[in-house]
Amino acid sequence: MSHYLGLGPKRTDDAVPSADDILRDTQNFSLVLGGPLFQLLRRTHMADDALELVRQRVLVITLVAWLPLLVLAALDGHLLDHSVAVPFLLDLEVHIRFLVAVPVLIIAELIVHRRLRPIARAFVDRKIIPDVSVMRFDEAIRSAFRLRNSVAGELLLIALVYGVGVLVVWRQYTALQATSTWYATPGAGGLTLSLAGFWYGYVSVPIFQFLLIRWYFRLFIWMRFLWQVSRIELSLVPTHPDRVGGLGFLANTVYAFMALLVAHGAMLAAQFANRIFFAGAALTEFKVETGAMVVFLLCLVFGPLLVFAPQLAQAKRRGLSEYGALAQRYVREFDDKWLRGGASTGEALVGSGDIQSLADLANSFDVVRNMRIVPITRDAIVRLAAAVLVPILPLALTMMSAEELLKKLFGLFF
Repeated sequence: MSHYLGLGPKRTDDAVPSADDILRDTQNFSLVLGGPLFQLLRRTHMADDALELVRQRVLVITLVAWLPLLVLAALDGHLLDHSVAVPFLLDLEVHIRFLVAVPVLIIAELIVHRRLRPIARAFVDRKIIPDVSVMRFDEAIRSAFRLRNSVAGELLLIALVYGVGVLVVWRQYTALQATSTWYATPGAGGLTLSLAGFWYGYVSVPIFQFLLIRWYFRLFIWMRFLWQVSRIELSLVPTHPDRVGGLGFLANTVYAFMALLVAHGAMLAAQFANRIFFAGAALTEFKVETGAMVVFLLCLVFGPLLVFAPQLAQAKRRGLSEYGALAQRYVREFDDKWLRGGASTGEALVGSGDIQSLADLANSFDVVRNMRIVPITRDAIVRLAAAVLVPILPLALTMMSAEELLKKLFGLFF
């Protein structure tokens, strides 16, 4: 197992993988079991080889990010201090971000690990990867392992967090600029951070941003892996009942990222809540932001599956051509036999297998004709969009009573 976690000796790049190596690679595929942070968590006994101990990780990381803010805000006298517009205990954004979004981002690792681990093996077990291309498929898996375990990759993420995420995004666009808060006071020269503000800006926010951007990095690895697989000439069957040539199992992979989308929805709700309660904004003002985030996240999750569209479209064209030719030959012979007097005198039409064969052929051709060119379903799009919107839904109570909200919701379904 240590080889796949980036902890033990590795095969050299020019070594030819054996059948056992390939079997282990497909069985141990994971987007999250690797990297310097994962190794640190293992050494501190906050994670194991199967990403268990999730409660310990949630507790420790959440407390490091949030508890010092509580203590330092109390020392600054800003817990419920009315001298600042946003005291700590009333700052919904910071509480939702670190007590909801951060734990969900951590829990999402275990969900993604369990849901995506069988995927690489499924390509081989379902014979979608031809025998002559198994080596290329294994190289795609090992390439994903190398990128996932990259020390330089995570160091670059840390540099981005402090160089861009904190100094530019947070200080210029995310922090409340015109309102005095428990963490900063606006002035002519910009924000003046309090004692709690320094921990917030240089420890808590970077922890949150690192966890978030690390997820984008993993999604990039996932997309890159699928793109490399799509470069292999896959063995797709146009008449497969899943109507995507046998790649139907990929359609369910998007649900592995549902927790990640819930975390993004919670982050949006946190930002909107502070602006509603402390800046006098209305929920309706955030329609564009909400829509843009939903579209962005759906593209992020469904986008990697689009790489199979060219091969699926080619398989559909080939299937329509081949099954069309087969159907033409069959119906012509059927016509000659049963309508043009080709059948023998004593042969009965009732009970003939020719009728059933004609129906089966029609069904097969219909499957090919309705074959989709992407392993994406409408149900998945609706569910994942809802995962982003559900955390924002309680803010509707700022515009109407709970009774009115329930009536509107029930009206959508009944």
